[in-house]
Amino acid sequence: MSADSDSEAWVYMLRCRDGSLYTGWTVDLERRLARHHAGTASRYTASRLPVTLAFAQPMTDRTAARREEARIKRLPRAAKLALVRQAPERPAHAA
Repeated sequence: MSADSDSEAWVYMLRCRDGSLYTGWTVDLERRLARHHAGTASRYTASRLPVTLAFAQPMTDRTAARREEARIKRLPRAAKLALVRQAPERPAHAA
């Protein structure tokens, strides 16, 4: 999936080394995860490596992904962990 495609986007959560959860969105999940693992995607995750993908949900477009990211970020930690537990298997390319 190319970064300039509006047809699909992803909302994701990472579990950081310190146990915290990082929520983000992207149009290219594989590339974004590679950047997180390399420590170049965000200052927050770069200081908490290693990170693992805990949750990934495909969205219809970028706007939907941004809205879902904002909604998830407002949730209490317990609700975020419930989302992680209820999530279907991760996409094969994101494992």
